[in-house]
This record gives sequence, structure tokens and C-alpha cells, in this order.
Amino acid sequence: MSKEPHDSGILDKYPYAAKSDVVGKLVCILDARSEERGMELIIHPSRALCRDEIHELAITDDPAAGPDHTVDRVAYLAFFSVEEGGIVLVGDTVQVEGQGMGKVVGFDLTHFPNHMNILVRSAERKTGCELGLSPGDSITFSSNP
Repeated sequence: MSKEPHDSGILDKYPYAAKSDVVGKLVCILDARSEERGMELIIHPSRALCRDEIHELAITDDPAAGPDHTVDRVAYLAFFSVEEGGIVLVGDTVQVEGQGMGKVVGFDLTHFPNHMNILVRSAERKTGCELGLSPGDSITFSSNP
């Protein structure tokens, strides 16, 4: 088996030079939170999202959240369907209908292959209902300028 480049230190730098946005539509709004979720973020700083896949978006206010960490404090935002696939990176900015949700901090595969959990850090841990999200709202994952 080959070496895992994100774990073994064999890369000389973060390899992602430029990318297109990943775009989708919300399909289900969520209204729950957990103080003991135990979301295990994988070591990988990127995931490929394909057109028509459905994934879940959650928020944490945990300042230590990142790849290869376990996160307990989460609020659930929504499920979304991918319309324009691509690569989502840790550090990508997430916007719903132009409103900033925060930055991607990692990926949890608890329910995969049904769906992946994408975790975003924000100062406020609000649910999708508390943020007034609606089915059909657009979601965009963009790299930092």
C-alpha cells in the first residue's frame, strides 16, 4: 500500500494551487445540536464532491476543530445536493444565499457512503432553522482569495 501523503509528511507544501467553486442547493433543513457528537474528522484536507451527491453540513464553534480531530459541539444546518462538483478543501468559505456560514474544518465519514458530514467553523453555533435557511437555497464552497 502506498504512503498517505497527508499523514507522512512526504509533501513539501499544501498541493492545491487553484480550484473552481463547488455549488449546490439545500434539500433538507436541520434543527438540532449536540454537545457530545464525537465527530471524527478524517486526516484528509480535501474531498471530491460529484454532481447529484447529497451531503450534510454542520457547524462547530470549537477552535481546535480540524483534520484528524474529534469534535463534540455541533449544530446541524442542512443537507445539500451538489449541482457543480469539484474539490472542497479545509479552509474553503461556505456561503448560503450569499450569507457566510464559516470555513470548512474537516470531513466526517460516519454515514458514508450514504452521505458525508462537512464540518464548518463559525463563531455562532446556530442550526439551519435558526439561520432561516430554506430548501432550494444555493450553497457555494469557495477557496480563499
